[in-house]
Amino acid sequence: MVKIRLEGFAALDRELAQFPKATGKSVLRRTLKSAALPIATTANSLAPVGPTASYSKSFSYSTKLNKRQASLHRKAFKNDKQSVEGFVGTNDPAGVQQEFGNQNHGPQPALRPAWDSQKEQTLDRIGKGLWDEIQKTAARAARKTARLAAKG
Repeated sequence: MVKIRLEGFAALDRELAQFPKATGKSVLRRTLKSAALPIATTANSLAPVGPTASYSKSFSYSTKLNKRQASLHRKAFKNDKQSVEGFVGTNDPAGVQQEFGNQNHGPQPALRPAWDSQKEQTLDRIGKGLWDEIQKTAARAARKTARLAAKG
């Protein structure tokens, strides 16, 4: 079992509370996307190249799941009301077969090794990115307030 200890969420909540809810969610979305994209890039570089090479370019970041994935996700996280979620995966229908294997061929994982090689950096990118985004957003809000005050 892997344990990860994350700290600073109370301070993060205080900082995000200074913005409207939609702005806070935008901060979280931008941060999560920028932190997750390197995982998708690494997975694309690790994926086996087949005859069409589509699988090796199929990993991406998204906030959406297909219907089946969304149903499984709701079951797994029934009472968990996340404000922002993002997913890195493949849109290739054979992606699960490639990643985990089947009776015809062994596994050729790309996403798991990508996560394993990027997990510490990803958590660091999220931490640094959140504070950078909060500072940028606060500066934008201050400029907007000053602009509106100048107009009278």
